[in-house]
Amino acid sequence: MKSYQKLRTAVPQPAVGQVEEEGAISASANHEKLAPWWVGSGLLVAAVLLSAVTVWVLRQVSGGWPGPTPPPKCLLVPESHRFDCYPERNVVVTQELCESRGCCFIESSLPAAGKRGVPWCFYPPDFPSYTLESLNQTEMGMVGLLMRRQKAYYPGDIEMLRLDVEFETDTRLHIKITDAANPRYEVPLEVSPAMKRAENPIYSLDFSWDPFGVLLRRRATGTVLLNTTVAPLIFADQFLQISTSLPSRFLYGLGEHRSTLLHSLDWITLTLWARDVPPTESFNLYGAHPFYLLMEEGGDAHGVFLLNSNAMEVALQPAPGLTWRTIGGVLDFYIFLGPDPNMVIQQYQQVIGFPAMPPLWALGFHLCRWGYGSSNETWQTVRAMRNYQIPQDAQWNDIDYMDGYRDFTFDPQKFASLPSLVEDLHKHGQRYVMILDPGISSTNPHGSYWPFDEALRRGLFLNTTQGQPLIGQVWPGFTAFADFSNPDTHQWWLENLQRFYAHVPFDGLWIDMNEPSNFMDGSQGGCPPGELDSPPYTPAVLGDSLSAKTVCASAKQKTSVHYNLHNLYGLMEAKATASALIQIRGKRPFIISRSTFPSQGRYSGHWLGDNRSQWKDMYYSIPGLLSFSLFGIPLVGADICGFSGSTSEELCTRWMQLGAFYPFARNHNTQNEKAQDPTVFSPAARTAMKDVLLTRYSLLPFLYTLFHRAHLQGDTVARPLFFEFPWDVATLGLDRQFLWGRSLLVTPVLEPGVDSVTGYVPRGVWYDFYTGSSVNSSGEMLKMSAPLEHLNLHVREGAILPTQKPGTTSEATRRNPMRLIVALSQSATAWGDLFWDDGESLDTFERGSYSYLVFNVTQNIFTSTVLHASTEATEVTIGTLSIFGVREPPSKVLLNGQEKPFSYLDNQVLTVSNLGLSLSQGFSLRWL
Repeated sequence: MKSYQKLRTAVPQPAVGQVEEEGAISASANHEKLAPWWVGSGLLVAAVLLSAVTVWVLRQVSGGWPGPTPPPKCLLVPESHRFDCYPERNVVVTQELCESRGCCFIESSLPAAGKRGVPWCFYPPDFPSYTLESLNQTEMGMVGLLMRRQKAYYPGDIEMLRLDVEFETDTRLHIKITDAANPRYEVPLEVSPAMKRAENPIYSLDFSWDPFGVLLRRRATGTVLLNTTVAPLIFADQFLQISTSLPSRFLYGLGEHRSTLLHSLDWITLTLWARDVPPTESFNLYGAHPFYLLMEEGGDAHGVFLLNSNAMEVALQPAPGLTWRTIGGVLDFYIFLGPDPNMVIQQYQQVIGFPAMPPLWALGFHLCRWGYGSSNETWQTVRAMRNYQIPQDAQWNDIDYMDGYRDFTFDPQKFASLPSLVEDLHKHGQRYVMILDPGISSTNPHGSYWPFDEALRRGLFLNTTQGQPLIGQVWPGFTAFADFSNPDTHQWWLENLQRFYAHVPFDGLWIDMNEPSNFMDGSQGGCPPGELDSPPYTPAVLGDSLSAKTVCASAKQKTSVHYNLHNLYGLMEAKATASALIQIRGKRPFIISRSTFPSQGRYSGHWLGDNRSQWKDMYYSIPGLLSFSLFGIPLVGADICGFSGSTSEELCTRWMQLGAFYPFARNHNTQNEKAQDPTVFSPAARTAMKDVLLTRYSLLPFLYTLFHRAHLQGDTVARPLFFEFPWDVATLGLDRQFLWGRSLLVTPVLEPGVDSVTGYVPRGVWYDFYTGSSVNSSGEMLKMSAPLEHLNLHVREGAILPTQKPGTTSEATRRNPMRLIVALSQSATAWGDLFWDDGESLDTFERGSYSYLVFNVTQNIFTSTVLHASTEATEVTIGTLSIFGVREPPSKVLLNGQEKPFSYLDNQVLTVSNLGLSLSQGFSLRWL
């Protein structure tokens, strides 16, 4: 490493000039160059030197080092800035092993149980890396050549790399590093290319030339967002690693994991490799989302997406710093500059795709369990729900509906009445959803099970390295696995679904076990020796093997080997399923998938997997659903009341209250446990559950409009508080509350045996959703009354929520009169909107078959403006206007100039009823 690294300013500039002399430094980066490794200022240099000297003196006094004294260059590196040179698990890292890699070895205190702690083996400041040999302008940015003159320690080290930089938009930067000489696997994700170079980017980009590094700054503040000079770049065939400093400790995303919403940077490693395992802290779970959002000082935000589908781990450390470590593909980064967190997520979805618009019924209440045992028992549950007039839109079945757990079959004895049940559901405006798994039973006599015979004939399964179908074991016994990377498999999947639909006209599909899950490790015959199943480096996956409870990484698929495609399996199945549903039903598809990958929101929603009936599981569902909001999958929820284990009446009541505000709300239960649908509880609990579901159904117009905004521009539906209050540091770690959109605050009870809840209320006026009473908060924790039958909901000042008189299905609800809830701001203004269509047709917005209304209040005048109209809006009336925060009692109210009766309460709520206005007609209402 040179004493001064050469830095090149990349933006803004008309052209790249001559390379500076050896050891020179660009003026724009002069401040950083004291030492872009880890040093931020001269004071830190002095502190580090003093610390190193102190450590050396103390060591001498106490008898010296256990071995040879580490070189001064190693002592200079603070513990928090030590980037791991020997990340292998299950290896006792000795000084000899460490120094064989050319790294520093210093023993540190042992970490707490289950944590990695400070690495004993870490990179010295002069560890060889790549140098930037050339940098040339392109139409969209620049292209460079990176050279490594000294091999790193993993096999297949690539000496020459190509650097592509594209300034795609003013808020988006694309940096890609790949092999300059040979093509490599890249994720087959279609990204709409930017057509012209950004003209006024809000970022500036510098390069360190030797060693190569990227320094990305936010122009407005000068904040360094990325500095990859903190550790060497390594790019071998099956080990790619790049590290960066972070501008703060407020990091979110990097799924799928069970954790708090705000990640700890205390030497945490997050592994991304799709795995079937009940959600457990520190395990790699069902999906892979290599995207993080980071909040900077002052409320700005940025996001980073690594478009890579290989097994991966992301190491976080308190510097603060982050290391991406993946074992294949390329380093393909998109950086999103926001500057606020909502905009970051919108910009991310501009790359991966906006989520599909769900049908309205998808936003109703769903009920399921594994172990109904028969279609008649399932039907009895539906009838009981109707009997108590508890809202329900969809009834589901788990695998027990199948004949021998085989896809595309139903048990001819126990589920003989299934077609009649589905017909009855449809007569009552309800829907039917059933489960499907990608493992296809392989042991049936030839000619007796068309799905397997036909897929075998067409060659549509994952194959072994010998070219035979890979056989694993799932619910039906031995199974082969459909290869959804093959377009021909999509056609076969469609044909199977068409054949089943002719008997059971289902409305949506639940695709499970699609990591893919396997009860064996690899296959019936194990996995062959070789670099795919036993790579030089295996990330910290559960089971310590890529094939643990899944198929062999060496399995052959149409597009590539499973080693590259594993994390895409659920996405590819969702894509095939969405296409099939559209062709079969001609309406918006509804799919819930367990395994997910970026862009999945275009095809499916997600549930958070096989949770437990425990209070902590209920809490963890909140950071889970908020993380998936960040990942562009807004249709998300957890199994309400818990899947495994036995729930209690109190837990289930509280969970139904929280779950009524999951974007996707489904109560689901395992077999051999007592039932937990609302009908089986005491009258008091059943009533509390019914009431909160009626509240949800009343809010369907508001929720549906939020989903429209998600589909149109990538807004989040369930939203962390810090998205709306990014400057309020008290919100950055909140994950026991959340918002719907920008204006409805949900504060659930997450503990047993309490009748109150403490929640954070951000600065401003908030109104009780039920009564309209106001609280003026300075930004503080408030204790709220929360008896068992009550969920605290607050409406933010300045909002207008469209609601509707609730029915027991979304179909019944959508015909009822609307009530507009107006929450006046302190300046007596408010705004809201409503998207309305037929609730199920494809592409209604794109085809113009919708209504869109904007509501506004200024100077005591409420106006409803119809910006776009369709026939559906003529079928609905606005019945009531409730205005919260009217400070003085009005003397009269005028509707379109005509006087109307009204009521006014002491808590400053003005209500005007019996309006009888068509939704398709604009109107104004004034109070004097």
